[in-house]
Amino acid sequence: MTKREFVESLPDLITPEEYAADPEGRKVKLRIRPTADGVEVIGDAVRPKELEEILLALDPAVLEQMLCG
Repeated sequence: MTKREFVESLPDLITPEEYAADPEGRKVKLRIRPTADGVEVIGDAVRPKELEEILLALDPAVLEQMLCG
């Protein structure tokens, strides 16, 4: 089961201009990189629900989230 951790900040992958250019709210960006502990996947989305579904499908041990962005 995925453990949720609320964090103070996460990187912004979508710029304000990209939000404005996406009136349907379909943009999702992912950054995937290897780390000493495995693979890190960071995501950003206009609609957080879709991003959460993608990340949970990866079955992570921990899902870090911000309460507001």
